Amino acid sequence: MHSMKLILSIIVVLGLGCGNGPPASPFFFIQMADPQLGMYTDNADFARETELFTTAIEHANRLKPAFIVICGDLLNRPGDEAQTDEFLRICSLLDKTISIYLAPGNHDVKNEPTPESIDWYRERISHEKYGFRYKGTYGITLNSSLVHSPDSAMAAYQEQLSFLKKELRRADAGRYRHIFVFTHHPFFLETADEDDQYFNIPIERRKEHLELFEKYGVEAIFAGHYHRNSYGETDGMKMITTGPIGKPLGDDPSGFRIVKVYPDSMRHSYYALNEVPDEVILDEE
Repeated sequence: MHSMKLILSIIVVLGLGCGNGPPASPFFFIQMADPQLGMYTDNADFARETELFTTAIEHANRLKPAFIVICGDLLNRPGDEAQTDEFLRICSLLDKTISIYLAPGNHDVKNEPTPESIDWYRERISHEKYGFRYKGTYGITLNSSLVHSPDSAMAAYQEQLSFLKKELRRADAGRYRHIFVFTHHPFFLETADEDDQYFNIPIERRKEHLELFEKYGVEAIFAGHYHRNSYGETDGMKMITTGPIGKPLGDDPSGFRIVKVYPDSMRHSYYALNEVPDEVILDEE
């Protein structure tokens, strides 16, 4: 049985090892979402997801990003031990020089998280919220299922909100060039005032969080959950929703996003798994 230490050790190494200030040079990272092992066959098996996720990791090993972030729905059935073991096994194939960060999805901690479901995720997979740093970039990873549906774990929701405020203040005080937030649920798909729906955060908590993000200069929120791509913006802050590693629910094929980070800008593109470039070229700004 694979241990959560596989991932937590990577988080600690990068999170504590890098400082702030301007990047010494441009870099790129890969954002993935929704490998969701078991979705294709409604939990009968996860052969197709294994194939797709393994291909994604092989691409990462070849491209050598600074790090990878996977924005939730790692599994299809919360608490499924076989799906968990297979997810962690495939993660272990990643080159050990590449750090990996995970954000939990609703299929990992349940649609309405409980203290028990959160504890299970922490024990078997990873921390569900944390900050990390790389070359002038500050990343914050959140449990967005708590933001979406906090009623059964209100203490955990309040704890996460306090954590978020602390991390944003820390990033702001450190004068980081880029602040990125990584979640599973998009806060919105296209417009910040759009109606509530399954794929976004309810507007009451959405508004509170977006005000915090805007106050501290968050540049972009990266999410998954939608199983297709979507893009929005509010007051200059980008909401980037990325299609799935696993099963698509729209026209966008299984794939991932490559994000290029420069001292004063950020660029991103989504690639189908069969269209990933041979190398990532970091152009001059």
